[in-house]
Amino acid sequence: MATLRNNPYGAFNFLVSLGNGDETSVIAGFSDVSGLGTEINYSEYRNGNDAVNTVRKVPNTFKQEDVTLKRGLVGSTDLFQWVKEVREGADRRRSVTITLLDEARNPVSAFKLLNAQPKKWVGPTLAAKGGGEVAMEELHLTHEGIVYE
Repeated sequence: MATLRNNPYGAFNFLVSLGNGDETSVIAGFSDVSGLGTEINYSEYRNGNDAVNTVRKVPNTFKQEDVTLKRGLVGSTDLFQWVKEVREGADRRRSVTITLLDEARNPVSAFKLLNAQPKKWVGPTLAAKGGGEVAMEELHLTHEGIVYE
């Protein structure tokens, strides 16, 4: 899917599929996606007979960062419903796919979150000052791995 080119892709064209049974259905228009990342932990090790007096770095476990999705409040309760189901004990793991699009809205790469679950939901900050700001909600997802396609 990815194509090598001289200019980097813009970060403003993307789709999010929450994988609720139909992997192709996009059920929410998000304005921000952050936290796509992984971190590898290393152990230090040195043999007593090593000629060089320094430790080697040996990779071991790794961690996945939580992913945060933000969208304007649109009257849909789908995100909160997912949080509520998990909060009440249901196992509602999903494969969440974030697809980057080029300027012509063609898919160029995708990040698939494996076994994603809601960790935190944050409702909008409401203020009566009348500044014309958009009411936003955000969903923090924990997951068990990222597949970069």
